[in-house]
Amino acid sequence: MIASEAELRGLMRASLDGDAAAYRAVLDRLSRHLRAYYRGKLARIGRSQSEAEDLVQDTLMAIHTRRHTYDVNQPFTPWVQAIARYKLIDHLRHTRPSMADVPIEDAGDFAAQDDHAGTESAHDLDRLLAKLPEKMRRAIRYVKLDGLSVAEAASRTGMSESAIKVSVHRGLKAMASAISLGRGR
Repeated sequence: MIASEAELRGLMRASLDGDAAAYRAVLDRLSRHLRAYYRGKLARIGRSQSEAEDLVQDTLMAIHTRRHTYDVNQPFTPWVQAIARYKLIDHLRHTRPSMADVPIEDAGDFAAQDDHAGTESAHDLDRLLAKLPEKMRRAIRYVKLDGLSVAEAASRTGMSESAIKVSVHRGLKAMASAISLGRGR
């Protein structure tokens, strides 16, 4: 990790107690680590480095929406690493060329937990999405939340595939910015 476990854990605890500056700091430190992590993993399997930024944004969004599930009495970095691994595996499944290219040690034996109790986080996500233009909101909802392919989302919205990709990327970036500025709450 770029930052120490103790530092990250302390920042996360403070952020859960409402410290917006600590929340911005933990997201900033995590984004740097996640960017390096995803670039390394993607390079090893011959995937585009441009995918790393989307993965960073997806992971930060997942951390934001699931932050209430973090147990402050447990180490923080394994919790983040599990989310990051899950997001990478999920991304590779949705974008295929082939999961056969992913080294087994990178897949990990992560068991995703379905969290329907996170109504507060769902509300936060809805508030963040509401700040976006309709096209961005629909693109993110279809691709990132409903799990549709870019082609399927383009077909449903009448937008081009490249417009969907741009809308998702820009929308996630705007949402991450709102989170890091403390406006996502």
